[in-house]
Amino acid sequence: MAKKTWVMLENNPDVMNQLAAKLGLSSELEFYDVYSLDDPELLAHIPRPALALLVIIPLTPGWDQNRKDEDANKGPYTSSGPDEPVIWFKQTIGNACGSIGLLHSLINGPAVDFVKPGSDLAALRSQAIPLNMIDRAQMLYDSEAFETAHKSVEQAGNSFANPTDGRNGGHFVSFVKSGGKLWELEGDRKGPLDRGSLAEDEDVLSSRALDAGIKRIIKLSADGEDENLRFSCIALARTS
Repeated sequence: MAKKTWVMLENNPDVMNQLAAKLGLSSELEFYDVYSLDDPELLAHIPRPALALLVIIPLTPGWDQNRKDEDANKGPYTSSGPDEPVIWFKQTIGNACGSIGLLHSLINGPAVDFVKPGSDLAALRSQAIPLNMIDRAQMLYDSEAFETAHKSVEQAGNSFANPTDGRNGGHFVSFVKSGGKLWELEGDRKGPLDRGSLAEDEDVLSSRALDAGIKRIIKLSADGEDENLRFSCIALARTS
């Protein structure tokens, strides 16, 4: 049977806010454009703390090699259950990286407190917790609610991404703070990545989190390569 493949989503607040609401996130949270990673004035419109960052960035040769080096000696991901530090999904649906990135952003860390009880989002989270990596991926693959939510925003946004056009390709990565650590979550890796500890007053837009997260990827991608790296970043925070 052919692998299920969806239409790629655009990474902007309008699309992801619609998808989050459809799945069952409280209106007390929303996504904001991140216009700069350094300029305080351009970050001032985002309420703090920021609970998650959702990024889409091209897979450049430098970042690709780093990913292969990091994953080379790792075995299959085996964590599950209530003591798992973050809930991570292996991606098995083509072009679902945006929806899975959103899911990683909403069901981990402080955002969990804003998931509506009885919602599809709450159900996906509770169903995922006891499952191993393979069964969890299959659960998401088979979820009609998750597919319906994704398809409801396929045509939203300012552009249409053709999944057969490799030039539009990019990898969605979610960064969340959970258990005092910064986690890098992407369904195309071998598991969640612990990027180091954060202090109580540091969020995902703090200098330490940015250096260990998205700026690390940018540096890997830009070293000796395209200096005009194009990526999109949105932040999840309280509704202003």
